[in-house]
Amino acid sequence: MRKILFVFVFTSLLFANEKLDKITFGGPFASVSHPFFHMIETNALSDIAKKVEFKLWKNPDELRALVLNGDVNFMAIPTNVAANLHNKEQQIKLLNVSVWGILGMISRDKNIKSLKDFKGKEIAIPFRADMPDIVFEEILKAQGLKPKKDFKLRYLSSPIDAMQMLIMRRVDHALLAEPAISIALRKTKSFPIKLVAPDLYRSVNLQEEWAEVFKTEAKLPQAGIAVLGETVSKAQIIERFEQEYQKSLQWYKDNPKEAGELAAKNLKMLDANGVADSIEHTNLDYVKAQDAKEDLKDFFEILHKSNPKTIGGKLPTSDFYYKAN
Repeated sequence: MRKILFVFVFTSLLFANEKLDKITFGGPFASVSHPFFHMIETNALSDIAKKVEFKLWKNPDELRALVLNGDVNFMAIPTNVAANLHNKEQQIKLLNVSVWGILGMISRDKNIKSLKDFKGKEIAIPFRADMPDIVFEEILKAQGLKPKKDFKLRYLSSPIDAMQMLIMRRVDHALLAEPAISIALRKTKSFPIKLVAPDLYRSVNLQEEWAEVFKTEAKLPQAGIAVLGETVSKAQIIERFEQEYQKSLQWYKDNPKEAGELAAKNLKMLDANGVADSIEHTNLDYVKAQDAKEDLKDFFEILHKSNPKTIGGKLPTSDFYYKAN
């Protein structure tokens, strides 16, 4: 009996410590994904995986395809999309929120000081009906404006496309997520400010506008990391991932020059200096999903009241927020 018990325990320990053949991260080109590159570069998860790779999603449709196909273990994801997938009975749990402020307006008009000042103007916006469009519309509706009637909205498939429209002077205003804002300023030599008037200006901060209309802090639980599929049940793997993601996020914040170079090395559409600039303008703070639950609930309640479809028709249940056993 003792021999059988010993064999069982020994075999269980071997299985528990067995490396995965591969761990796959998924994410957009935005800041929430950038700590992944440091994790891969430093072999941070070599104790639990033989190989670690990154898969880029360029728009929410590609994100959803990666989830449905079971192609990723950990996903950098807008929080409302994670809630939406959870409500559609996908195997997904939110681990953390790390991006609390990444959205802003960029314009050729330095005199624009609020979203109301854009009334009647054409604005390029990526990701229709997803972040950042959701935040933009909620602020305007709270201000008594009608987004589709009071503004000329030009929807594009990604922040890169919107940024390119600005650079090519095909639009004068855009709603972007960092690092696209900082990269656009760099590419047009608008930053650092040149002697002649800059071509583009960093305009309205959407987090500050949100705080004003909803009487809250200038931060929003916009994006974080979710665990997917069978990995949801692998507590040891999740714990190691969380430890290393938190470390790499801190490294990213503390080393903007090196972080910019690393991000540009992995994503050729990025500009190293632009990424480095963007870190100062992005509210990055690692908070476990359980600890961010109240902020997330407040955010989701606003979205649910306005347009339930953005979070899958209902508030996510408590098991959406990952909790270690």
